[in-house]
Amino acid sequence: MSNNQPSPYHYVRPEVIPLLASGELFTKADKAPTRASFAAAIIDIGARNPNVVVLDADVSKSIGTNKFAAKFPERAFNFGIAEQNMFAAAAGMATTGLIPFACTYAVFASMRALDQVRNAIHYPRLNVKIAASHSGITPGPDGVTHQGQEDLSIMRAVANSTVIAPADPDTTTLAIHAAAAYDGPVYLSFTRDPVPKIFTPDYPFEIGKAVTVRDGKDVVIIAMRDLTAHALVAAEQLAAKGIDARVIDCPTLKPLDTETILAAARETGAVVTAENNVIFGGLGSAVAELLVENLPLPMQRIGVQDTFAESGPYLDLLDKYGLSAPHIAAAAEAVLKRK
Repeated sequence: MSNNQPSPYHYVRPEVIPLLASGELFTKADKAPTRASFAAAIIDIGARNPNVVVLDADVSKSIGTNKFAAKFPERAFNFGIAEQNMFAAAAGMATTGLIPFACTYAVFASMRALDQVRNAIHYPRLNVKIAASHSGITPGPDGVTHQGQEDLSIMRAVANSTVIAPADPDTTTLAIHAAAAYDGPVYLSFTRDPVPKIFTPDYPFEIGKAVTVRDGKDVVIIAMRDLTAHALVAAEQLAAKGIDARVIDCPTLKPLDTETILAAARETGAVVTAENNVIFGGLGSAVAELLVENLPLPMQRIGVQDTFAESGPYLDLLDKYGLSAPHIAAAAEAVLKRK
């Protein structure tokens, strides 16, 4: 990029941009798990609003909400390994005007306690926030029992759900504050492992809105949570081959920002989606449903295929299961051939 050309990037930290092209984003950028952003943000929110309470299912040390408990002991409740009871209690608390943040791992929130989440929280549309850490295959070393690779698909299917999966630590903080102010159930999806800090503080987070973070005219890559960083790296890999890729960060899976996605699809004519989630029912499915009903065009989805992942280092697992930047770039090249 010459000094005379405007940057194609929006809301991306200036120090991060050269790391995207050099391939050093995951080794040199500042990183933090988004669960840590939640732990810090909930203390700030709790200090501002005395109705905020935090419920845990024996993971307060892992998620970091033990710090909230130390500061507001009368507003912190640890239910032990009893997720169903925790969510039922959260529903009851919400009926009294409290704003419960119920915390556990994604695999337990979306599956073990789905009955209570669906029937006690979403059916009456109660004001409960589900704070789900260890989402996707980001808890690589913990193995399949703790990898919540289905959580986004499951929660998207529940009526009255709002599903948010922010890409980096700072946008996670914005998402948590937005969720606290929103009246109704919200599912917040966080990473176990550190992810790069890629966005500037002026990122315009809004529930239900996707944000164009890189301009491009040839193909659009729509990504969410930890794969947004990989999508930006993929865009630089494509740029080296003369392919101009737009990148959209889609932190809200539901409600989907149909306007932004349709406009990008119309302007580029080719779409790739990228998510650290099973390929069925998540972001790729949502975008495909939107396009097939409104604007059929070439599209390819990146996600975990019909398999469980093994234990291993987080970045190695992303590469093995086809989720890393080279795979996203290859999908973009493939979909361009179908334009």
